Amino acid sequence: MSAPLEKTVLLVEDNRDDEELAVLAFQMNQIPAQITVVRDGAEALDYLLSTGPHAGKPLPQPAIILLDLKLPKIDGLEVLRHLRSDPRTAGIPIFVLTTSVEPRDLDRSAELKADGYIRKPISFSEFRETTRQLAETWLRPPPAPGDSP
Repeated sequence: MSAPLEKTVLLVEDNRDDEELAVLAFQMNQIPAQITVVRDGAEALDYLLSTGPHAGKPLPQPAIILLDLKLPKIDGLEVLRHLRSDPRTAGIPIFVLTTSVEPRDLDRSAELKADGYIRKPISFSEFRETTRQLAETWLRPPPAPGDSP
């Protein structure tokens, strides 16, 4: 039996401490994923839509996106709006990862069809469990032909 293929997780996060915690949670859960980090909303759109410095580069399509809301250049809600309106990215699961406790941010994320909303700071053990659940749901390899569910 061959090893599962590594999928890409795009982490859109400008806070290096939060980035380190996310990477550590994936490592501790032994989730076979390549974490790609972009630091602002403009870079996220360039990466996902192959524009700007990423134009013409064959970049892996992420299996999921973890999207901070409070980002430099273009905020996370605007990034989410762009991604949901573009057919190339509309189907990628996007989880909002934010410190915001504003009900309007939660409501707007839901309106824009975010797949989930994770509030920071949660304890590391809670965050680790959340990443494990995300991986089980969204990063699980498809069953091999002939495997029973």
